Amino acid sequence: MESLFMSAGVVALAEIGDKTQLLAFLLAARFRRPLPIVFGILCATLLNHGLAGALGAWITASVSPDVLRWVLGLSFLGMAAWTLVPDEIESDELRIAERLGVFGATLITFFLAEMGDKTQVATVALAAHYGAPLAVVAGTTLGMLVADVPAVFLGDRFSARIPMRLVHGVAAAIFALLGLATLAGAGASFAA
Repeated sequence: MESLFMSAGVVALAEIGDKTQLLAFLLAARFRRPLPIVFGILCATLLNHGLAGALGAWITASVSPDVLRWVLGLSFLGMAAWTLVPDEIESDELRIAERLGVFGATLITFFLAEMGDKTQVATVALAAHYGAPLAVVAGTTLGMLVADVPAVFLGDRFSARIPMRLVHGVAAAIFALLGLATLAGAGASFAA
């Protein structure tokens, strides 16, 4: 259960202000059809984070515990720094949305926006750290929905009230703590 809740919490915090949350705001403003947008976010995230969780499981099975500890610890510390960098939406991602309908646009743009994004990388690292890819994917997907569904329904009114620097700072601190704890040997029993 720890892997589910930690994954959900870390990704929900990391997602606030992320480009996929900005994409949720933009799609909601453009299409004004929240249910297909939310369903597209869910499907894209399950697919994207499912692949990331599988990669994390493969890494756990393929890399020695000592190497894995260092790679994961440094990855979490890198995620802490990356979380402090604000994201922007690329106009190419929005052009796709004009041709595919609301669900299709959301599915494709979210999947592409998540490729190599910090929440996808976090999913790989968390799946490798906990050795429980299904729980991690469920948690990271839940975290994405916790952050993005309010963005779809509340739009720009909600985003103006969130202290983004504070939220990013808290997410970065959690990633940093995970990194330091991993380097110190916490979770070694999960990876062994």
